[in-house]
Amino acid sequence: MSDSRRPKRPLVADKRYGKSAGKAASKPTKARAKKPRSAKRAPARPKGLLGYLRAAISWVLRLIWKLTWRLTAVAVLVLALAVGYHYTTLPSLETLLDGRARGSVTLLDDKGEVFAWRGDQFGGVVTAETVSKHLRNAVIATEDRRFYRHFGISPRGIASAVRINLSEGRGPLSGHGGSTITQQTAKLICLGEPFDPSAGQTEREYEASCRAGNIQRKAKEALYSMAMELKYSKNDILSIYLNRAYMGGGAYGAEAAAQRFFGKPAATVNAAEAAMLAGLLTSPSVLSPTNSLLRSQNRAATVVRLMEEQGYLSASEAREAQTNPAVLSEAAEARAGGYFADWVMSTGPEFFTRNTTEDVIIRTTLDQRVQKAAEDGLKYIFENKVREGSNAQAAIVVMSADGAVRAMVGGRKTQVVGAFNRATQALRQTGSAFKPFVYAAALDLGYSPNDLVEDAPYCLNIAGSGEWCPRNYTNRFYGMVTLVEALKNSLNIPAVKISESVGRDLVSRVASEFGIDSDLAAGPALALGASESTLIEMTGAYAGILNGGSSVTPYGLVELRLLGDDEPLMGTGGGIGERVVQQEAARQLVYMMEKVISEGTGARAQFGGRALAGKTGTTSAAKDAWFIGFSADYVAGVWMGYDDNTPLTGVTGGGLPTDIWREVMSRVHEGLPLNPLPMSAPISPTDLGETALGTSGDAGSGGTRDTGNIIDQVLRDIFGGSNGSGSSSPSPDAGNR
Repeated sequence: MSDSRRPKRPLVADKRYGKSAGKAASKPTKARAKKPRSAKRAPARPKGLLGYLRAAISWVLRLIWKLTWRLTAVAVLVLALAVGYHYTTLPSLETLLDGRARGSVTLLDDKGEVFAWRGDQFGGVVTAETVSKHLRNAVIATEDRRFYRHFGISPRGIASAVRINLSEGRGPLSGHGGSTITQQTAKLICLGEPFDPSAGQTEREYEASCRAGNIQRKAKEALYSMAMELKYSKNDILSIYLNRAYMGGGAYGAEAAAQRFFGKPAATVNAAEAAMLAGLLTSPSVLSPTNSLLRSQNRAATVVRLMEEQGYLSASEAREAQTNPAVLSEAAEARAGGYFADWVMSTGPEFFTRNTTEDVIIRTTLDQRVQKAAEDGLKYIFENKVREGSNAQAAIVVMSADGAVRAMVGGRKTQVVGAFNRATQALRQTGSAFKPFVYAAALDLGYSPNDLVEDAPYCLNIAGSGEWCPRNYTNRFYGMVTLVEALKNSLNIPAVKISESVGRDLVSRVASEFGIDSDLAAGPALALGASESTLIEMTGAYAGILNGGSSVTPYGLVELRLLGDDEPLMGTGGGIGERVVQQEAARQLVYMMEKVISEGTGARAQFGGRALAGKTGTTSAAKDAWFIGFSADYVAGVWMGYDDNTPLTGVTGGGLPTDIWREVMSRVHEGLPLNPLPMSAPISPTDLGETALGTSGDAGSGGTRDTGNIIDQVLRDIFGGSNGSGSSSPSPDAGNR
């Protein structure tokens, strides 16, 4: 029992595993006592200030690393989201190929051939694969040599551009931009921001904002470019660029430019032509070959050198391109259009011409043969008869009797666009070129070309101005002269007397109805051409005399239609209008004007034995000189003067303007038959059975009458004797010829 009461020992490990196990557990083993082989003794920490400093630096570096990789991860994520957003906004490739804000206007001559373009010309879609390999390579060599190796932006290019800008004293983002073709394409599509006129922004302001170079815009441009690289292939991006880039001369895209300058598709341009087109991308307006072919060729030579350096051309190919630089095709040289094209555009509806959003075709009255004759005739006179260095200007209009304008030169520089057109925009005093309308009014009332008027001193009292005494250009008086003699010798006093006799109002009405829309002078100097008019108005008025006395509205637009449509939207806007004077009066006036050329002040206009009629004109102080005349086939007007109204030296209407007229019209009439003028000679007194001047006769009989006595009597009745010998000397300001 005592044993049963003894407390039992608790179970321990040695009971569970045996004595040996327990003994082993109770004694530390040799392996356990040893330290691991790999364990090294930790270096002792430096004590003092140096130790704390090293610890602080280590902590800061670890913090910077943690912040850097976290911020980098966030930036990459934000960048990916931004690029992804722009990716979702990108349209399909097809919608980006034609990016014009406006449409184009193609102008055809009277034979249906293209002679000019206006507006934003687009020749059609091309791709990087379909254009000439030389053009593709020239663009890459010039604009972005690493185009196929970057992801939309070129850090190396940007760094190089910043370095160049800073070295040249500009801001880092001013001047060279280091833009890739992808970035330039992003600019061309304005980073996906379409033009919205309702936003209160003009198109010019919109385009300026698209090209802005601030940091915010550059950052957005980079994001957009990377999105484009994800959305489109490299060739797709290059295709957009080749179709949307402006290349001068109104041409948008490679196809329009190739057709514009070389008359061939972009797929067939050679290395020299491709280099010229690629060179235009830097500054299309300045480098355009239609502005300066030499400047364009010099830029193309640089492009050829770049192509050779980058392996796109062999040495022999580069030498060939340098030796034979690209030139404008004959068709391209003839298709500048110049003043005529500008004038036609101004006469059409604005929404189909200057501001069209459609592609428009306009057929015109232009005859390119006649246009060349006008330009060559003007050039010949200025090269051979005008002193070198003269700033005098000239303008020419050639038209048919119905007002169809066949040629127009608005100044000495003929290959221009948007220049001041002296043929249609310059209002100048007409001088004696106005006198035919005075005689037209008289003839329509029944006067005869053989009627007499006295050329003698003559004065009028002008209310508020005092006495006015016209004088002849020669400062001489010729006594009794016929109307024919007065006109052919451009006598001033008879013209004023006749104007006062028939009435200034009637003279003004006849001139206005013939097409002179400008304000006409109210005083007696009306008869001497004190009024201003344009050359095209005056030439159109003379066309009315040629066609038998009916008014004429000069016109150049024959038909306007949209590209692809067969039916025109509008037709001719001019032509022959209502009758102004009787046909017989017009025919007699033609007879009188024929004498101006065959016997009078316009004798230098004669050529080839052809029947011609016309009138000279010189304004006071010789600020303007005119010659307007016609054959049976064409009417032509010439004006000469200075833009700043400087008087001409030694020039009258019967001089250089007549020489220009002759040179132009002789070229125009080459190969044409000698057709007679539509004129009627007055009936002589012998035909009427009369034996002396001054016998009575009907005004319409054509007989010679002492009209001087009749006119003097009318003037005495009107002005109470203010006309006559006059003690005052003739006013020097009234003389013109």
